[in-house]
Amino acid sequence: MTTGSMATGSMATGSMATGHRPAGRLPDGSRRHRGWSRLWLLPALLALLLVGGFALFTGQSRAKPERPLRLTDGIAVLTGGPQRVEEGLRLLAAGQARALVISGVGTRPTLDDLARRAGLPDPLPPGFAARVTLGREATSTRGNGQEVAEWARARQIRSLRVVTAAFHMPRSLLELRRTLPGVELVPHPVQVEGPRTALLLREYGKLLGAMLGLSALKPEKPPQ
Repeated sequence: MTTGSMATGSMATGSMATGHRPAGRLPDGSRRHRGWSRLWLLPALLALLLVGGFALFTGQSRAKPERPLRLTDGIAVLTGGPQRVEEGLRLLAAGQARALVISGVGTRPTLDDLARRAGLPDPLPPGFAARVTLGREATSTRGNGQEVAEWARARQIRSLRVVTAAFHMPRSLLELRRTLPGVELVPHPVQVEGPRTALLLREYGKLLGAMLGLSALKPEKPPQ
């Protein structure tokens, strides 16, 4: 062995003896710290996405109908709040579509009852009642999607104006796109007054659940 080799061996032995690590290697503690940092990164990103998504959702909850209104083959009203049914009936009376379905209306209301609340003439114009379908089976947004889809397919609807509350519109469109993939959906949001923050948080949670497919796990309640 040469003198140079012996010197190199002595230096390596000395490094091991003194606990020196080769260049580029991190101490065990630093590696553990970096590992914990990566573990916290995913929840932080998830929280950021949720907050950002809620901000976008809140902005959409203030949306208004398009202007000017374009004609569609049909109009679908998803019940569950004020102004929705009245707006749908007025749109049909104004000639904005050839047919209307009011989904989730329940077993009790009649068309005459709903028309009076909307301020329509009494009696109704000739032929008006034949253009309105009262969907009495749906009791959820997912049920609305199924009820409206059955009605739309039977009438060969290719474009559909969707009337519901502005905050409810994203989840409504999501469920309708699942059941009517080939139909153009035109949102027609109506505004609802009331406690906004709690209402928006609840609906945002329902929207996330629907996006994950959880709405399919909830059984449909019987209509009332």
